Amino acid sequence: MVQLLGELLEYVLAIDALTATLVIDLRHPVLTNLMTSVTGLGSVAAGLVFVGLFYLAEWRKEFLVTLIALSITGVVVAVLMTAVQRPFPTQPVCLTDGAGTPTTSFPSGHAAAVTAYAMVARNSDALPFRSVAVLAAVVAVSRIYLGTHYLSDTVAGIAIGIASVLLAERVLARTDLDAVFRKLSR
Repeated sequence: MVQLLGELLEYVLAIDALTATLVIDLRHPVLTNLMTSVTGLGSVAAGLVFVGLFYLAEWRKEFLVTLIALSITGVVVAVLMTAVQRPFPTQPVCLTDGAGTPTTSFPSGHAAAVTAYAMVARNSDALPFRSVAVLAAVVAVSRIYLGTHYLSDTVAGIAIGIASVLLAERVLARTDLDAVFRKLSR
């Protein structure tokens, strides 16, 4: 079993290296500007803005699910980054050093966050799912394109985003949302 896991890890790392090399070869200044502009939508600052907007719009379910899911992703991503300590790919376009948070490659917190937004939008009457999902996909790809994450880092981030929303929805299914929102509004 250990040998099988070792071989699987070698296979994933080989795909990561191949993808990173391919992306470097495909970079173009116009596309780099686009990806650099879009990637910030997965940041912590953007998450705070989205949660605040959902609250102000009184989108109760979207607000609570997003708040809980982003909290879960934040903890899981920080723990994994600290535990794994995977270096960034070579030749990154940009890095976010000095933010006071772990700055390693695995997993992608941006991909986790934008996946959470898309998952919240899928059950929302207020949010356009297709638009949010396309934007989430572009942000996830931007992390690979900009060289801040490997493909497997981004896939892991997407899985974390999905799991965090499913967990948040499960918790909230057992909760009186109106009562929670009344307490938050005081």
